[in-house]
Amino acid sequence: MTTQTLDSSRIEHFPISFFAMVMGMAGLTIAWEKAQSVLHLDLGISPWLVGLTTTLFVVLAGFYGIKLAVYRQSVLKELHHPIKLNFFPTISISLLLLAIAFLHLVPSVSLGLWLTGASLHLLFTLYVVSVWIHHEHFQIHHMNPAWFIPAVGNVLVPIAGVPLGYGEVSWFFFSVGILFWIVLMTIIIYRVMFHHPIEARLMPTLFILIAPPAVGFIAYMRLVGEMDSFSRMLYYSALFLTLLLFTQARRFLKLHFFLSWWAYSFPLAAFSIASMVMFERTGGDVYRYLGVGVLTMLTGIVALLLAATAVAVRDHRICSPDH
Repeated sequence: MTTQTLDSSRIEHFPISFFAMVMGMAGLTIAWEKAQSVLHLDLGISPWLVGLTTTLFVVLAGFYGIKLAVYRQSVLKELHHPIKLNFFPTISISLLLLAIAFLHLVPSVSLGLWLTGASLHLLFTLYVVSVWIHHEHFQIHHMNPAWFIPAVGNVLVPIAGVPLGYGEVSWFFFSVGILFWIVLMTIIIYRVMFHHPIEARLMPTLFILIAPPAVGFIAYMRLVGEMDSFSRMLYYSALFLTLLLFTQARRFLKLHFFLSWWAYSFPLAAFSIASMVMFERTGGDVYRYLGVGVLTMLTGIVALLLAATAVAVRDHRICSPDH
């Protein structure tokens, strides 16, 4: 994306959901880092992937910063939208994911990203939950899996937080994330089963259901360091949800491209990493094959998403008043 592609009028409609791209790219980066560790390989791609993901974050943050400075009312409109509101924490989650990606490459950079990301995510969580509590316009049809992003995103914090030496802080964020996972999962199941289907453009967000138990498993293993009943419950919940959504593949393949397609990427990355962690802890080859297999598929999906997003921006199907 260039300034020629995104003129001032299009920057006004630059969506906050663009930061889901960073989550997807960061997830892919961390998954490849994990795969190389598990398979005892060094393909030399990690620095490139980290650099690409960081550049993407900086570019998107730059564009959104311009929007905030020039079109403050448009940002406030998103901040009060019942669905778009939940994508603001993708900024802090992106910082937390970059902290994980930098953890073994440049620990000092990882620490700075983690401190910033964790602090910002706490503020976003407090703000969004306060809006939920004191709302006057939310309806059940506004509920979709994107609501997991603000509160359940807290479970990411321990993945870098524990090795950086912030154990108790990590337990705090993990507890908040698991609490809201249970609450929101109940509401989502009620919404899907007893009300009108989720609209087509938000259908890909169903993949977000995979992320809380998958990331929760990874984070819990960081916190306790060994397998137990709870860790197995988290992993197998993620496995079931992955299988369930794969059985719906025909429905997803019929969808036209929306920016929400990026919701496919991070949850699959999380499940791939969780499977490789499961392999490390149990030695079961099936988990290694599962993790690497999903990673291979994810790499192709991300390549497709990057191309589809570029075409959509070029054709004014993104960053326009009607989208």
